[in-house]
Amino acid sequence: MSRVAVVTGGTRGIGAAIARKLKADGFTVVAGYAGNEEKARAFTEETGITAIKWDVADFNACAAAVARIEREVGPIDVLVNNAGITRDGTLQKMSPDNWQAVIATNLGSCFNMAHAVFPGMRERGFGRIVNIGSINGQAGQYGQVNYAAAKSGIHGFTKALAQEGARFGVTVNAVAPGYIDTDMVAAVPEQVLEKIVARIPVGRLGKPEEIARGVAFLCADDAGFVTGSTLSINGGQHMY
Repeated sequence: MSRVAVVTGGTRGIGAAIARKLKADGFTVVAGYAGNEEKARAFTEETGITAIKWDVADFNACAAAVARIEREVGPIDVLVNNAGITRDGTLQKMSPDNWQAVIATNLGSCFNMAHAVFPGMRERGFGRIVNIGSINGQAGQYGQVNYAAAKSGIHGFTKALAQEGARFGVTVNAVAPGYIDTDMVAAVPEQVLEKIVARIPVGRLGKPEEIARGVAFLCADDAGFVTGSTLSINGGQHMY
C-alpha cells in the first residue's frame, strides 16, 4: 500500500508541484486548500489528486481534517506544510490584523498540522514532515516583517521538532525556496522583479518543480538520516 502524503496549500503554485511530484513517486496524495474551490476542482480533475478545504490557521479545523483523511484515505505518513499568504507592508503601515493573519497561516499552521499527525507517526515509527520556509525568512526582506518572522520561525520550529521525532523514525526538515515563478511572485511589480532576478546568480526565477524535487528527496523512505536540516533552493541568491 502506498504511503499517504498531505500537502497544505497543495492545489496551486509550489504546493501543486509538490503534490504532483509525490503522486508521481507513488504516494497517495491529499491536497489541502483554503478558498478557491473552482481552481481546486480543476486541479483534482487534471491530476486525480483529492483536494480538501480547511483553514490551516484553525487548530480544530486541522485536527478535523487530519481525522477525516486518516479515516477515508489512511494513516498520514508524510506532511508538507506549504500553505502561506502575504500581507506586505512596512512596519509603520502594517495593521495588527495583517501581522496576525500571516503568523497564524504561515507559522501557526505548522504547529496545528504537526500536532495532529505527530502522535500517529511516532506510534507507527515512521514519518516525514517537511516545512516550506523561505529565503526571506533566512535573509529578511523589506516590507515583510510579518512574512519574514513567520518563515524564520518555521526554521526554528523544524530544528526543535526534529529533536523530538528523531528516535521515533520521524524526520522534520525544511525547504527554503528563493524566488519561484508562481502567482505570488507574478504579483510583484515588473521593475521590482527585474531587480530581484538581477541578484540571483543563476540569472532566473526558480521553477515550482525544482522545489518539489527537493521536497520529494526529504520525503523518501531512505532519507531517514536527514533531519533538522534546511535545504535552500534559491539559485545561489543567499548562501550561509
